[in-house]
Amino acid sequence: MSQAEASPAEAPAPGSTAPAEAAPVRKWIWTFGLFRSELATTFRRWRTIALLAVLAGVPILVGIAVKIETSGGSQPGGRGGEGPAFIAQITNNGLFLVFTALAATLPFFLPMAVGVIAGDAIAGEANAGTLRYLLVAPAGRTRLLLTKYATTMTFCLVATLTVAVTALVTGALLFPLGDLVTISGTRISFADGLLRALLIALVVAASLVGIAALGLFVSTLTNSGIAAMATTVGLLITVQILDQIPQLHAIQPYLFSHRWLSFADLMREPVYWDDLLKNLGLQGLYAAVFGSAAWARLTSKDITA
Repeated sequence: MSQAEASPAEAPAPGSTAPAEAAPVRKWIWTFGLFRSELATTFRRWRTIALLAVLAGVPILVGIAVKIETSGGSQPGGRGGEGPAFIAQITNNGLFLVFTALAATLPFFLPMAVGVIAGDAIAGEANAGTLRYLLVAPAGRTRLLLTKYATTMTFCLVATLTVAVTALVTGALLFPLGDLVTISGTRISFADGLLRALLIALVVAASLVGIAALGLFVSTLTNSGIAAMATTVGLLITVQILDQIPQLHAIQPYLFSHRWLSFADLMREPVYWDDLLKNLGLQGLYAAVFGSAAWARLTSKDITA
């Protein structure tokens, strides 16, 4: 008697759904493995390390510049309560260096770094000839796209926290820490200020959702990683220019960068939520539109290399 006939109890019962039920589990396990691999690959690249190093250098340079400028008793310039105006408060409390550094990097440095990572996500794989091998795996095109986007968003968070943590350490070394005064003129504790700094960092990271989705969409349009990165950064610069032209005020509220500096409202007492929520809603809209466009493009793209 053959081994196949020896034990009927060991053979799958007719109509068994065990293999069918296990298949989705295997796909999601593979997807998690792909996500972990993507994170490791992305953060091991010299390009990524260089981008994070540049971002970490900004708060250090700002802190040193303010320290040198105020060494003679003068006060750093500020414009009141928005964006880089936090710089006027750094000498009183080093925690304000966190807000200043985020305001200084958000208009260009942070979104540029995100644009580089997002632009290379799909196009870089196509250029290297590895995209078709990834698509053969069980996760398929949709899960591959979601993995790439999740990796890009993880970079957004890491990049933002890199700026915030470096600014906090630099501020603590160069300036005093303690209770701080909000934009509204009320005094809050250092712990409350630290919590608001964390919330601001999370809002800044969420503000990059739109440019990340746009970059991912551009990445599906070409097989050249350099072209995708350059196009994404070029679109970022173009949008920033359009946002500064007074004659285009009618379209500016719909530009993804228009309310980026609304995070300053978290330093008011009470917090102004209107612009913050509008900014987050707009980022979600950009993510939905360009994420869907990227999915439509990738799922219909003829992968030959």
